[in-house]
Amino acid sequence: MAVYLVSVFLLLTQCQASPFDYPPPTNSSLAEALQIEVGEINNTSQQLLFSTPPPPGTIRRTPQTIIIGVRKGGTRALLEMLDIHPNIAVAATEVHFFDWDENYIKGIEWYRSLMPYSFENQITIEKTPGYFTSLQAPERIHSMNSSIKLLLILRDPTERVISDYTQVYYNRLENHKPVQPFEGIVIKNGALNTKYKAIQRSLYDVHMERWLKYFNLNQIHIVDGNTLIKTPLTELQKVERFLNLPPRIVSSNFYFNQTKGFFCIRSDGKERCLHESKGRPHPVVNETVLEQLYSYFREHNHRFYQMVNQSFDWH
Repeated sequence: MAVYLVSVFLLLTQCQASPFDYPPPTNSSLAEALQIEVGEINNTSQQLLFSTPPPPGTIRRTPQTIIIGVRKGGTRALLEMLDIHPNIAVAATEVHFFDWDENYIKGIEWYRSLMPYSFENQITIEKTPGYFTSLQAPERIHSMNSSIKLLLILRDPTERVISDYTQVYYNRLENHKPVQPFEGIVIKNGALNTKYKAIQRSLYDVHMERWLKYFNLNQIHIVDGNTLIKTPLTELQKVERFLNLPPRIVSSNFYFNQTKGFFCIRSDGKERCLHESKGRPHPVVNETVLEQLYSYFREHNHRFYQMVNQSFDWH
């Protein structure tokens, strides 16, 4: 049994060595791996392995802050960068509690059980990009906590559409499924396909209108995703002020990785970058199609600027 326990410890160490590149393993996946490696272990050993007590003085809390979106806006980068701050505890995975009915019916205690253990002086944050475009999420989050603070990271809507397409494109390639060129999806019968989900997700004014029915504008901080990529510290300092946190994130926490082409994180003597699926090159898009997208979003963008009393350097 001692050999088994050592094997388990090594497996846990290997699985947790790079949380930035791989999602944390679940208890069930670890158990399955152990059964393959060393056979069945008895119930007492399982309880010993998977019932590690939390740090003294910590509990699981429902989030005081949620990153509500937007998909392909930079939510993962924002969460990982905020994780540098000692007063922030982040949920490891996207929970999809407020936007998926099958999760929401499991109840608030189920949701709480998926949050990290945190100290009293820490803010718990989860991020699920699907919340921003969800019809139900605003009301459901408000019902949980009407005074919650929300983080919304946005980028140029046309760039977001192309990034959305790029993710689906590579996912389909990896699963050996057929793919279509960008123009073949965005243009139908010679006109812009405004029913394309990626385009619908970029109508920020339409979605923001729902959130403002339940939350005051001063409860929603908008992070400029385009700026976060170029000068992350600028945007993160704004978030620190919004969350009333002491300034702890500094320029030395970031370094530009020439190979990847974006900023990576340096914290606690370790360096880590986003998963290789992030920052993939976008396809070259026909100029005429780009102009059609710019033109379509222009009115929506101006309406959004008026709603949030803020403007952005978007096309």
